[in-house]
Amino acid sequence: MNRLHLDLDVMRSFVTGIELGSFAKAADRLSRSTSAVSAQLKKLEDQAGTPLLRKAGRGMVLTEAGEVMLGYARRLLELNDEAVSAVRGVQLEGRVRLGMQEDFGENVLPEVLGRFKRAHPRLRVEVHIARNTVLLQSLEAGRLDLALAWETDTRTPHRQHIQTLPMRWIGVAAEQLPYEPGEPIPLVMLDAPCLMRTAAIDALDRAGLAWRIAFTSASLAGTWAAVKAGLGISVRTPLGVPADLRTMEAKEAALPALPQLGLALYRSEAESTPAVMRLAELILQRLATT
Repeated sequence: MNRLHLDLDVMRSFVTGIELGSFAKAADRLSRSTSAVSAQLKKLEDQAGTPLLRKAGRGMVLTEAGEVMLGYARRLLELNDEAVSAVRGVQLEGRVRLGMQEDFGENVLPEVLGRFKRAHPRLRVEVHIARNTVLLQSLEAGRLDLALAWETDTRTPHRQHIQTLPMRWIGVAAEQLPYEPGEPIPLVMLDAPCLMRTAAIDALDRAGLAWRIAFTSASLAGTWAAVKAGLGISVRTPLGVPADLRTMEAKEAALPALPQLGLALYRSEAESTPAVMRLAELILQRLATT
């Protein structure tokens, strides 16, 4: 039986097109023509022996086989990129100082650091978990090389926008809210200053709804514990919300809509070291799949 060898170059076009939501954009990102990418997709479907995409309105969506292929394609590309980095970067030494919010500690940090350590065993990563303001101040003072943080109105150089995330009201998994209609809405919040605390209060004030601070915490872990205990509701993005809590649709919960929040990767220098650039690349790759 002849073994089938999947083309990693074709896989990269497939994954990039799905992540960007457009194979035309993928062609542009990969510096190829749209017709070349289309030919690659046809080749991949021929190899798979089944359609990987189907039409849905004006666009294309994955078939069941396509969803399976996408998972394997991402894993193959990760291993390929990791192998290339390991071979090319065996001499990299020193340290990278990374700052991020608690939101990303469970679903981003372990995977990214694991891949980075395997590829660059001589490099040391120092991770600092802190609030947004502290992260940006530390970056400006030269105490961090990279920071994964929320975007603010402050003009910060060397910032790369990653994605825009919706803020959501967060409550216990049960459908019943932890307060009665007409009562001031109990809020569980991080202590000030906090972007999401300010957004929640502003939204409630504009809607003419009464509120009260039921619990204040210096850490996100404390906030989640208080929400789980039924002390009130909080505001966060869907990224990193514990499985036993739920994001609530504002209209269904009779709560005001909340704004969106930009997520960015900040660098301390315009020309970063190869080690910093590689860690930044891994973070961007990881967040592209969320």
